[in-house]
Amino acid sequence: MVEAALTAAMPVAVRWKAPIAIIVLLALLLALVVSGQWPDLHNKLVSPPKGLLANTPNEIEQIDLLSGVDSVALRRKRGEWTIEGVDGAAPADLASHIDTALKFLKVSEPSREIAAGELAAESFAAFGLDPPSEVAVLEARSAVVATVNFGTTNPAGTSHYVRLGGAPTVYLMPRHVTEEWRLVFDMARRQQNKAISTIASRSADLLLPVSMAQVWAMEIVANGKLTRFERDSAGAWFKHIGQHTHTAGGAVHVADPAQATIIDAAFGGFDAAIAEARVAPGDAPHLAQYGLTLPTLIVLFYARDSSTPLVRLEFGSPADRLDRYARLVPDGAVVTVAEYEPRRLTELLKAVGAGW
Repeated sequence: MVEAALTAAMPVAVRWKAPIAIIVLLALLLALVVSGQWPDLHNKLVSPPKGLLANTPNEIEQIDLLSGVDSVALRRKRGEWTIEGVDGAAPADLASHIDTALKFLKVSEPSREIAAGELAAESFAAFGLDPPSEVAVLEARSAVVATVNFGTTNPAGTSHYVRLGGAPTVYLMPRHVTEEWRLVFDMARRQQNKAISTIASRSADLLLPVSMAQVWAMEIVANGKLTRFERDSAGAWFKHIGQHTHTAGGAVHVADPAQATIIDAAFGGFDAAIAEARVAPGDAPHLAQYGLTLPTLIVLFYARDSSTPLVRLEFGSPADRLDRYARLVPDGAVVTVAEYEPRRLTELLKAVGAGW
């Protein structure tokens, strides 16, 4: 009889449990839809990064790397890493290592923190932090967010001593963090030295001390009127006012292909332009004598994203039917160049509607 009573009661219990189970399941599904994760699990399973960098790697826009007397400046421009003083974007492998180095600072947790109370005056030197072997200055939105000083390895050789500028605490960081930053510095410095070597290897007979590959903008002053030319993101030339369009985002110039060909032909000759003869020093009496007190044509050459000219070239009076006087400002000697060098520029101004 007892067994029969229990059997009769079971359907009632099941009927009560089923709606409760459904309600619990619906509540879990609703929480998953709203939050994108199962309730309470995320906070229990994932802890926030405990690295030395508070900002996210994507927020870092400038990095200055220093080691002794050597330094390299890295800049993030339009989503690409560049090396200051070197044309174009940084090589893809270098950009990847920069991103990795920043990520390591964000997520790598120190294995030990040595507080100020445990340090003596000579401690920083003992840890290779006075002076540091390398320094990385990180900026976001034109403000320094971290100055990371890298020191020596610990006795076991598994970690490096690291200190943040302005704070006395010394951290023992995994060795791969410092080694990644040293790799970034070495790769960037090699690219920088390669660019410097290219400049230094130019012949002294050439008119310009820099290659046109380094020039990203040019200004020509003729008849009191300034005309500016720039390269777009693909390196094609355009006249800055008119003769170009904007992309849908409105922030990027796109050169007109026909105009770009004309401009490139006029500027390309500067790479092989020769200073044919050195005539006189560039002092005031000679400037007046050769028509360089009030130059007929002034050309300014700029590197990418720079407001300071790499070179300023001035053309003066005709030397004869085939040559013209010219000089590099501020301290260049008066030289002669072929007449067709300035003529290419005046013809360019006519071709792009800038007048002459």
